[in-house]
Amino acid sequence: MPEVSVIIPVYNGEKYVKDSINSVLNQTFKDTEIIVVNDASKDNSEKVIFDNFGGLIDKGKIKYYRNTENKERVFSRNFGILKSKGNYIYLLDYDDIWKENYIETTLPYFNEFDIIYTYPRTIIDSFGNLKKISKKAIPNYKQIIFSGNIGYPSATALKKTTNLFYDNEFIMREDWELFLRAYQKKLKIKILDKNLVLIREHQNRTSKDKSFLNATLKVYEKYKNKTPKKYLPYFYFHISEVAFRFGDFKTGYKMLFNAVKEKPAVLLDKRNLITFLKRGIRIDRAIK
Repeated sequence: MPEVSVIIPVYNGEKYVKDSINSVLNQTFKDTEIIVVNDASKDNSEKVIFDNFGGLIDKGKIKYYRNTENKERVFSRNFGILKSKGNYIYLLDYDDIWKENYIETTLPYFNEFDIIYTYPRTIIDSFGNLKKISKKAIPNYKQIIFSGNIGYPSATALKKTTNLFYDNEFIMREDWELFLRAYQKKLKIKILDKNLVLIREHQNRTSKDKSFLNATLKVYEKYKNKTPKKYLPYFYFHISEVAFRFGDFKTGYKMLFNAVKEKPAVLLDKRNLITFLKRGIRIDRAIK
């Protein structure tokens, strides 16, 4: 039985899935199984996978499944978790990659915690070139969770015994919702600042779609009465910045007002103030 199961859902990932799988195979920690769930891709994802890893599929190192129809990534991740044999579940999106010591570095923390989130600082482009490395300071884990600054599946690992699955009601923002629900269940969460996860930005990434806003508002409705009062300002501010990003100024200002009402200092934070000026007032347009 493998110690670690790595779940990789794939949908039209022919350009990136090879790099993703290789980043698992190149890990210094070797006691792993890889579970690839092809969500009825319409491109050459399947061919790329079998051309490069067919031998490992035959040997059982990689388990390959294909959905008969497109069922979205939440279903695929949950299906992969159900098929997993490892004691620890590591999630990896088909377009992201890990540094080679990611699993080895994070695994020991499961001696004390149920969920490990390795804060991703490095952003790469569609060709794998470095775009930026974030130097943002990280607050305590509760503030990170309720401010929505958490959730990349590729940075998420959990004990199999948590019996934690993604909520099928959330096609987007399911990653953030998972951590909010984990907090409600009083699971022990650890945020690591190790810069071991590389997030790939490309034109097909769903966070650029306006449905991201709708999903964010859906999370808000579910958790607005479950968020501790201390962290409500951060919760409200996150909703406001997403609303501003997609041009919903009515919601944006409403949530900003709620945030400032709870804690006026939330807007004095330099990063929050810049975000508001950029998105809430659109200072860029004023300059032009």
